[in-house]
Amino acid sequence: MITPSHNGRARLPVAVVGAGPVGQTAALSLARWGLQVAFFDKRAERDPIGSKAICQARDVLDIWASLGTGTVLADEGVTWTTARTYYQGREIDCWQFVDAGESPYPPFVNISQQRTEEVLDRCLDESGIDCRWGVEITGLEQYDDRVTLEVDGRPETFSHVVFATGSRGSIRERLGIDFPGHTFDDAFLICDIEAQLPGWEFERRFHFDPEWNPGRQVLIHACPNSIYRIDWQVPPTYDLDADVASGGLDRRIRQIIGESTPYRIDWKSVYRFHSRHVDQMAAGRVLLAGDVAHLVAPFGARGLNTGVFDADNLGWKIAFDAFGWAGPQLLPSYSTERVAAAKENAEIVDATMAMLVPQDAEAAARRSEMLEAAATGGGMPVDSGRFAEPYWYVDSPLTTADPSRPFAGRPPKGQTPPAAPGIMLPDVLLADGTRLRDHCRTAITLVGPGALPHAAAPIRQLDADLLTERARDTLGYRDGETWVMRPDCYIAGIAADSASLAAIVERTLGSVTSDQPDPTR
Repeated sequence: MITPSHNGRARLPVAVVGAGPVGQTAALSLARWGLQVAFFDKRAERDPIGSKAICQARDVLDIWASLGTGTVLADEGVTWTTARTYYQGREIDCWQFVDAGESPYPPFVNISQQRTEEVLDRCLDESGIDCRWGVEITGLEQYDDRVTLEVDGRPETFSHVVFATGSRGSIRERLGIDFPGHTFDDAFLICDIEAQLPGWEFERRFHFDPEWNPGRQVLIHACPNSIYRIDWQVPPTYDLDADVASGGLDRRIRQIIGESTPYRIDWKSVYRFHSRHVDQMAAGRVLLAGDVAHLVAPFGARGLNTGVFDADNLGWKIAFDAFGWAGPQLLPSYSTERVAAAKENAEIVDATMAMLVPQDAEAAARRSEMLEAAATGGGMPVDSGRFAEPYWYVDSPLTTADPSRPFAGRPPKGQTPPAAPGIMLPDVLLADGTRLRDHCRTAITLVGPGALPHAAAPIRQLDADLLTERARDTLGYRDGETWVMRPDCYIAGIAADSASLAAIVERTLGSVTSDQPDPTR
């Protein structure tokens, strides 16, 4: 590994504004690189929020583990691998996730956002990050080499600023960034109930048009400590207080769990879902992450998981820029890559919502016909939501394509594409018992015989002999190749010789402008 010089290191700290899981992940990702981080939230302390974002994906658990949570969230969460879909009480689809590698984490766990934040707060406390609660950002001035924030009216200067302030963040307006999209008319009632429901603990269940919510949908997820999260699609005029007062909410719950099962409501709320995203997630040295930049309906668990991928992407890029390791294209690539991810999320979830909430009588009739055909075995399985997965940076300016490994497009639900440039690295074990992803987190990592290129940035090289036969098969590794991996565990390129290796590393560092040719094309 090359140990970089810190002579060009920025002396200024980095600011992260917003103390939800996305902001927590961003702060921890930045601190991992040795940056000073100031972490702000306008709330005086955390407030109870119920389950909120409950489905945490395998790759997100992996990111959090690398930042200090260990296996706590995976161990405490309810692990599920099976998704069942019903139409009018008849099962019409059942599928399971596929692990392309050897991950120690399950494909998904259900655990409340509140508990996730508690665990990440512990990591923040242990990291020495300057956490400040009850402060407000009242102004922002940006310069070529720094950003000045007004923190409760007092100026403080930072090298970069990350805003993860949630959907109501005023920073978009301050930066002149629009938030186009639309809001869905139907509302969704969400309840966390505590109950004993044997056989329901390890599956996600989605109901189209059940008799106890005719014409609409219900989603049921199991959470730790015998908590079940139930989402009902309800009319736009739904009044939660009136439903509670009339006994309607109790009837809704009883229709699902039965008349004799004891239960207790831990949390309840009503939401309207949105589909919105910005067209840029960075303005100079100010970066947006999470809900402040993109909102989608929760079907497919693409909200929090996508925000964590934002934070993982920006952490190493800000660090490389702050230390002087990056080329001019690296920091701008954050917006390029993550806006593309936000657009894909919107397309997928909007298609799901079109199925869940038909917008006219003709669409409703087509849906009923499709569901009935699936229920009688005469149709294709019905998609009730494609679950969160890493976005594939095959078209990123940092990715060097490999013509021998063409990207075949989005694979079937629950599966991942073959390993190739732009794809997240499959999680494989090496011959010494370590995980390849763990080696990648703190450097540009090379696997193979290619000559180590000279660079100021941290670069680590691993011998291809560390790849077991299973790892070679999983990756599709070919003798003589040198694979280049980014610190967020994406494959940046695959080199056949030293000349192409140097070019791939330069592109990965953002030193190649978009009008310069890709050496493999």
